[in-house]
Amino acid sequence: MAGGAVIVAGFGFRASANVESLADALHRAGGSRIAAIATAEDKAGGPVFRALAERLAVPLRAIPAEALAAMETPTRSPASLAARRLGSLAEAAALAAAGPNPRLLGARAISGDRLATCALAQGE
Repeated sequence: MAGGAVIVAGFGFRASANVESLADALHRAGGSRIAAIATAEDKAGGPVFRALAERLAVPLRAIPAEALAAMETPTRSPASLAARRLGSLAEAAALAAAGPNPRLLGARAISGDRLATCALAQGE
């Protein structure tokens, strides 16, 4: 990662998701070298998300609702729109946590059990 750029993995997940759900979504997104993981503030303190941060040995970032709402996402998930009025929680969290000039590195990925999504964003 050149010039201080960082890659952050953003997550959206259902209450029934487990650590393997999140890890699978991350794997499918191609996230092998990430600096942090991020999700909505109300989800970040949960045991599943904290366990993933510990497993990956990276910090977790809890993103406030206002910061998530400010992010434009290419995905328009009906479930995310209904639950949070966001096109994609994973994409919004990744963008909000990546720092200045963030950009998505690809489409969000969905875990095989369909309980978690992950998007990667790079910022400065």
